[in-house]
Amino acid sequence: MFDLIMKDILGTPAILVGLFALFGLILQKKAITDVVSGTLKTIMGFIILGAGAAVLVGSLDIFGNMFEKAFNIQGVIPNNEAIVAMAQNAFGAETAMIMLVGMLVNIVIARYTRFKYIFLTGHHTMFMACLLAAVLSTSGMGSAMIVIVGSIILGALMVLLPAMLQPTVREITGSDDIAVGHFGSFGYFVAAKVAKLTGDKTKSTEDVKVPKSLGFLRDSSVALALTMAIMFFVVAMVVGPTYIEENLSDGANFLVFSLLQAITFAAGVFIILAGVRMLIAEIVPAFKGIADKVVPNAKPALDVPIVFPFAPNAVIIGFLSSFAAGLLSMFLLPLAGLAVIVPGLVPHFFCGAASGVFGNAVGGRRGAIIGAFVQGLLISFLPAMLMPVLGSLGFEGTTFGDSDFGIVGIIIGYIINLFS
Repeated sequence: MFDLIMKDILGTPAILVGLFALFGLILQKKAITDVVSGTLKTIMGFIILGAGAAVLVGSLDIFGNMFEKAFNIQGVIPNNEAIVAMAQNAFGAETAMIMLVGMLVNIVIARYTRFKYIFLTGHHTMFMACLLAAVLSTSGMGSAMIVIVGSIILGALMVLLPAMLQPTVREITGSDDIAVGHFGSFGYFVAAKVAKLTGDKTKSTEDVKVPKSLGFLRDSSVALALTMAIMFFVVAMVVGPTYIEENLSDGANFLVFSLLQAITFAAGVFIILAGVRMLIAEIVPAFKGIADKVVPNAKPALDVPIVFPFAPNAVIIGFLSSFAAGLLSMFLLPLAGLAVIVPGLVPHFFCGAASGVFGNAVGGRRGAIIGAFVQGLLISFLPAMLMPVLGSLGFEGTTFGDSDFGIVGIIIGYIINLFS
């Protein structure tokens, strides 16, 4: 029963968001047909978003496989899911309690302060709860104190990080209805600040003029498919047909296979955008009930693809710029005495794309490029700097990927060392 509630319900973003929509619609005393329809469509929007991510990640995994083979890359690939799975045996109970109590702390802070954000990205809440349980355990605290301290920190992060991003989110969306709830927030914040200093917001990525003969590039899905096709073809030519046809394509021609994977990637993004649009259309009015009755003026803080539809060109630019920073970091990290972090395409796509959107909102095209590049450096260096902290817990060889995990883990680890 405990696992059912903590992992299958509260740890599943689609169910968690659906429960909030259900609660909000009931509080508004909507007709049963509206309650059922609104709840199911909210869950459906999140599932569509997840389905798009699965399609996209499948294509990225193949590209990553080809890329590592082509350039013989070796190093650590950050993976949130892997390290959480490893930590469950040692810190499973503390992780679950920090997650549950942290969500209650989030609601209490939102109710009684001016920070009205309800963090609804359940899987990231679980990842952060796991990190807190693991790092706090090094202080010698007992389990009860780990849960109390961890829950307060988690609840505060779930409110303060969306609040930190909200001024830029308002510029992106043109409204104050939704917020971003994602533990890559520090990277997006830095990307926006750097973009504001170096860019020009009047020259948006979405205003790029293309000749009539290249008019098809105005469609972001087509532009993305062509961009990915070029990347796939270049890597495929380096790898050669033998490896791809024997190990990846099940005998299909390596160039045809590469083209299909590029288009599959673009299709994944298209599905994500469709899911986000459905989710926003349902969750915003449903959340009004919670805002009116439980937490006045509450705003749902949702997973980061929520900003993708507002600047599709910046999504492509941000991804490529962040990935370029990841590649450069592979040469810089050893010079700084740190482990080599292999640029994972999944974090560089989601965090890089979001940073491109944040950068474009305050710094235009140049801001999108430079902001996403700086964010790409952060998600390369922070995981490497977090590794000694995690290594002391027995989690050698892996690390968290997104920026906030690195920042929180390093700061808490430093404070514990200071007083031990």
